[in-house]
Amino acid sequence: MKEPYLFDEFFSSGKEESISPFLTPSSRKWSKNLSLKSASSSAFFLICAFGFSFTNPPLSYLFLSFVYFLSGIPALIASLNDLKNLEINIDVLMTTAAFVAVSIDSGLEGALLLVLFELSHGMEHSVSNKARSALHNLNNIAPKFAHIVGEDGIIFEKSIRDIQIKEHVLVKHGEIVPLDGLVIEGSSSVNLVHLTGESIPVRKTVGDQVAAGARNLEGSLTVEVNRTSSDSTLARIVQLITQAQEAKPKLQRWLDQFGKHYATSIITLTFLFALTLPLIFSMTYLGHEGSVYRALAFLIAASPCALIIATPTAYLSAISASAKKGILLKGGITLDALANCTIIAFDKTGTLTTGDLQCIANDCPDTALSIAFGLERNAVHPIATAICKLAEQKKIAPAKIENFKSIPGFGLEGTHQGKRVAIGLPEFIGIETKDIGVLAALLFEDKKYLFRFSDQVRKEMSQMIQDLPLRPIILTGDNEQNAQTVAKQLGIQEVYANLRPADKLDKVAELSETQGLAMVGDGINDAPALARATVGISMGKIGSSTAVDASDVVLLNDDLHLLGWLFNRSKKTMKIVKQNLSLAVGVILFATTPALLGLVPLWVAVLLHEGGTVLVGLNSLRLLKK
Repeated sequence: MKEPYLFDEFFSSGKEESISPFLTPSSRKWSKNLSLKSASSSAFFLICAFGFSFTNPPLSYLFLSFVYFLSGIPALIASLNDLKNLEINIDVLMTTAAFVAVSIDSGLEGALLLVLFELSHGMEHSVSNKARSALHNLNNIAPKFAHIVGEDGIIFEKSIRDIQIKEHVLVKHGEIVPLDGLVIEGSSSVNLVHLTGESIPVRKTVGDQVAAGARNLEGSLTVEVNRTSSDSTLARIVQLITQAQEAKPKLQRWLDQFGKHYATSIITLTFLFALTLPLIFSMTYLGHEGSVYRALAFLIAASPCALIIATPTAYLSAISASAKKGILLKGGITLDALANCTIIAFDKTGTLTTGDLQCIANDCPDTALSIAFGLERNAVHPIATAICKLAEQKKIAPAKIENFKSIPGFGLEGTHQGKRVAIGLPEFIGIETKDIGVLAALLFEDKKYLFRFSDQVRKEMSQMIQDLPLRPIILTGDNEQNAQTVAKQLGIQEVYANLRPADKLDKVAELSETQGLAMVGDGINDAPALARATVGISMGKIGSSTAVDASDVVLLNDDLHLLGWLFNRSKKTMKIVKQNLSLAVGVILFATTPALLGLVPLWVAVLLHEGGTVLVGLNSLRLLKK
């Protein structure tokens, strides 16, 4: 039975509130992307209000009231809370400008400001909230309960939260190791793909350390726990991801700080001009030529509508174009980071390679390969698959094996034509070798043969690496020899091998801070590095859910050939953003000063302001082109 959620556990996971298990299905449906739905409804009412303003003003005012109710009231409440906390930002300025517009009979212009404001923020929020569930998915990897072996030999279930150090845990065939510990009984092979990213089975026997999250492939293991659930390998990976996300640079912090100073300055100047203009020029405070009217025109002209949508519309257009190509970008800020990267780091297994083993060196005669095929065809690990595939390619039939026996963690054996045959680890067969990498040895007719294996490099990967405008490196948990073999095939000069998750994180942090690094990976072990990199790029199809959630970019179709297009699009987006900001600031400067001097009436100031907004939006739409 699935363990129920605790209230505090769900909210500490950082997941979107709309998927809370404490909501009813109907409430969950309505609460998802609520701000975007509200903004879209407001936009519809605004169009109706504008249309009826020419034929039926009362009906136009009715629709306009709906806009202010849906978009204005939430904005007003948020602005009042900001003011209560003595914080003045662009949100406060936008709300002030919108409601002041009503007081000077420009309710449509104020409503448009509110709709554009909420629409841009709603769209940005809906794109970015998918990046918030990495920690929750990690918690689902390990089982919630474990089989405890009591002192009297009785086996019973116990929550992993209550398991203490020195207790004995039984891990059966096919189960996930729940806690870190030392093997005290049994022998088996475990798959560490969740922790190292490598799919090759690793033998574990008495005296070996085994990590939480490893999958037991063959026999059973009895493990003496030496780390509690709060200190397990998975828990430490969660901590690494949290630290990496907090250390990640955020351009938005600068924008928020700028907005705060900008809004404070504009509001202060508006009141200052309203009070002091009559003291400088011969004018009244009220009336269409008065200082209050000019100050309000200044406020409308200076309201940062075009400035606010200058970046979100550009980013969202680029995000939409990327989505059509099968690239998911988790927020527009990712595009800025992509444009600043100078290095791209690749995980090896599952990223540069397919993760499937192939036999790369086999000097065995066909008869020996036939024996190996006969032994391995009933096994399920990657080495068996590679041997069977090689035999099938050579059209070699499997030998008939009798008395077949599997020895977990070591290999397979049986008899062929009355003689013992076996395949497995070199030490199991009795071969001493200094070779490093994935090996298997065969015993046949008192002769011993060695099989060597490696990952298959993805097709056309070499050309893709050469076309990238960044310096490529490899960061992998695999051994040095395998990593160098792949690097040589792809023409990559810089390789870092034998890296644990923490080692990967340290190297990524070092390069990200000094030069800007894009990290491409697919496994859980890559998640901390993906989160800490300037930009984390994961594989959508073959990648783990944790890697996908921790990254900034997801290649939904695992097509690494799109990386070149993505980096070029990021640079074009930066160019469009700069154009938009220049245009928005230019319109504000052009309209505000003449408004104060009385050269630009209120309706012209609004027209210039909204015209700048439209131009910024149209310029951003150019990014939708492929």
